[in-house]
Amino acid sequence: MDLKQRILELAGNPPKEEPQNFRELFHEFLQALEKGEIRSAEKVDGRWIVNSWVKQGILLGFKYGENRAYDTESALHFFDKHTYPTQKIDGVEKNIRIVPGGSSVRSGCYVGENVTMMPPMYINAGAYVGENTMLDSHVLVGSCAQIGSGVHLSAGAQIGGVLEPIGAMPVVVEDNCLVGGNTGIYEGTQVGAGAVIGAGVVLVRSTPVYDLVNECVYRGGHNEPLQIPKNAVVVPGSRPIKNHKYAESIGLHISTPVIIKYRDDKTDAATTLEHLLR
Repeated sequence: MDLKQRILELAGNPPKEEPQNFRELFHEFLQALEKGEIRSAEKVDGRWIVNSWVKQGILLGFKYGENRAYDTESALHFFDKHTYPTQKIDGVEKNIRIVPGGSSVRSGCYVGENVTMMPPMYINAGAYVGENTMLDSHVLVGSCAQIGSGVHLSAGAQIGGVLEPIGAMPVVVEDNCLVGGNTGIYEGTQVGAGAVIGAGVVLVRSTPVYDLVNECVYRGGHNEPLQIPKNAVVVPGSRPIKNHKYAESIGLHISTPVIIKYRDDKTDAATTLEHLLR
């Protein structure tokens, strides 16, 4: 029986107490996640799909995990499920830099080669971070979030996570994207390859994104994520509040992201500093 079948069998009828041989099964499961052999979401035929069984496996770790103290004798100590200690990354072998200062990478996530992490930042279980990606200070990569290769997550960028419901799509940031400082990307939003998300932009499923180039509006639906087109350059914008007498009388606007252009040679020239930093 393969790993997927064993996880599904256990998740379908989980006993109250930790089942026999669970720790061996869960260790194998975590190793597969950390090697990138399995993912909580993946692109199939041009469309992102959720691997619900992987999320079920992650949840089993919380169900049977015991809260324990770690490193209580040192200056850095914490309390967490014994199934999710911090990950022991072979940083030298993979040329990964984790600069000292309070960063943490949880077990059960994949970190590719040549990734640089500036303190403090955090990667949660089930997440995937592709090679040659930069995670700047105060970055959060939430549970099951999918970050591509060659991405820069600037200081303070928050990439939301999701475990339940198990069918919920995690946030996806595809290859070669630049995500500006103090941004928030949540609720399964998908950012296409090469896009630039300007500082301060917040994207959720219900956010209308106005495309000034193609003169259209992008927004997610009940079962569909918000999708930002590849190479789009998204900046903070605003629009007036209409059909409200008081708001109109004092000139109130509501914030909304705007696609101001699509990435070109000038945009790329402004981001070549990324290559010099690595």
